[in-house]
Amino acid sequence: MKQLISGLWLTCICLVGKGQADSKPLYLQFPDIPPFTLTKVPDSSSFGKAALVKKKPVLIIYFSPDCDHCQQTTRQLIAKIDAFKNIQVIMASPLSYALIADFYTKYAIASYPNIVMGHDEKFFLGSFYRISEYPTMFLYNKKGRFIKKLEGSIELQQVADAFK
Repeated sequence: MKQLISGLWLTCICLVGKGQADSKPLYLQFPDIPPFTLTKVPDSSSFGKAALVKKKPVLIIYFSPDCDHCQQTTRQLIAKIDAFKNIQVIMASPLSYALIADFYTKYAIASYPNIVMGHDEKFFLGSFYRISEYPTMFLYNKKGRFIKKLEGSIELQQVADAFK
């Protein structure tokens, strides 16, 4: 009888352990664009998923203004902006609004109407995507469905080609 009770107890413990939360990142569990809200640079207005143009692909770039790779990625993006003219580019950072605003000015982001830059003040996107390095990019098709994640220094032409 003791063995039966011990066996049942052990089985219960194992089942509870297996019942833990799914270890897959949220962006894989929920492959649609997440319901984010950013504080937009340069005017501090709110910008979120609802403001995206429907039926248009989206590229979310999570970056740090003081990251060399992020600066290189931004220079490439600007140099190849024609390849991204039909893609909504969202550049989000958890760092201070002032640093993001300086970055926005330095790279003249206002000159590129398809790029929106904002402060992820609550680190919503950072935790949703489990950001571990900068830059990290997330590609979504025109239906708003996840296509691909890219981390680190990536040739931006590869990113543009992934939308074709």
